[in-house]
Amino acid sequence: MKLRLERPIVFFDLETTGTSVTHDRIVEISIIKVYPDGSETVHTRRVNPGMHIPEEATAIHHITDQDVADQPTFDIIAPKLADFITGCDIAGFNSTRFDVPLLDQEFHRAGIDFDFSGVRFIDVQNIFHKKEQRTLWLLTVFTATALSTKHIQPLRYPGHL
Repeated sequence: MKLRLERPIVFFDLETTGTSVTHDRIVEISIIKVYPDGSETVHTRRVNPGMHIPEEATAIHHITDQDVADQPTFDIIAPKLADFITGCDIAGFNSTRFDVPLLDQEFHRAGIDFDFSGVRFIDVQNIFHKKEQRTLWLLTVFTATALSTKHIQPLRYPGHL
């Protein structure tokens, strides 16, 4: 699918030490920058968080303290990263609730005042939830369908016979 872009957009994902935007740190960042002409630049960079990566986080992303021991800390990569995403719109999954706020905190800790004003944010999770709604009614239909036998019939949405 060809995107019609007025300016570049970056799709990014973070792997982190945990789920706290204020206390946890980035251990890996992956970015795809898509330009209006359709060309792309892809970067993945491991980051030394300067703190222990809890086992619970490692169980999810499989990145250990040893994996990032020789990697640069965020303050080292922050200036180039800020330059790379300046002037871009930003997209990701759950990005407006987690990835963007955590990235903003990391920039702040690195002494970079990244200006997010004028940036258009696209959170794919919001789109997914609007297109693929998860409601109690749909859960009931799914469960009844999964359990259906000769004696248990799936429920039908009222008005749809």
